[in-house]
Amino acid sequence: MSEFDPTDIPGQAREQRDKELRDRLAQETEDEDLKWLMESRRGRRIVWRLLDRAGVFRLSFDTEPLVMAFREGARNEGLRVLARVHELCPGRYPQMMREMTDDDRNTDDRAD
Repeated sequence: MSEFDPTDIPGQAREQRDKELRDRLAQETEDEDLKWLMESRRGRRIVWRLLDRAGVFRLSFDTEPLVMAFREGARNEGLRVLARVHELCPGRYPQMMREMTDDDRNTDDRAD
């Protein structure tokens, strides 16, 4: 167990740099994972389902405050993912929308 030494300023600075490096590497990994997922049609279907289940495309209003708070929490995470999609691979979002629209049409055609 290490002891915190408030007088070890260089050690604290080193720990801070190490933490920032770990955080940056974790963010880069997450970004690359999302880009990879959005590269394939299957991955875009997964992202679309996540966004849909998070409630990104619908209102979260409910007369029950706790239900609405829960929905807003889920929606907030979905909006975070959507913002990263727009930031990291903006051309893939319109493609994903077209594919989901086409899939919906094909499903409707089969139901007839």
